Amino acid sequence: MAEPDDDSPAISYKLLARGTPIHASDGIPLGTVDRVLENEREQIFDGIVMRTPEGDRWVDAPEVARITERQVTLTVDSAQADGVLTPYHPGAPEYQANPRAGRLGRMLGGSWKRRR
Repeated sequence: MAEPDDDSPAISYKLLARGTPIHASDGIPLGTVDRVLENEREQIFDGIVMRTPEGDRWVDAPEVARITERQVTLTVDSAQADGVLTPYHPGAPEYQANPRAGRLGRMLGGSWKRRR
């Protein structure tokens, strides 16, 4: 059984790099960070999309105990992980008004652009 790395200083989710290892609370490696999602309007950490050999998994923000430069530690142990970390399915695409579209752009349907 691996020991969690608690010696590194905690960092913001905004600094979390792709490929950072994710460990269960009992120290077992579960996967790596693929991307971090946030509620941009409220600037709140929403969760992590975790890359695993079985496919991408969703790690909701309350399941993240600690973020450091070297790893993410979850609040769930490896036995609970299968039941808690569900397969990731992106939500519906979001669109926002495109004020630069101009008259021709609006006529051709370009007045909305996909939000990233």
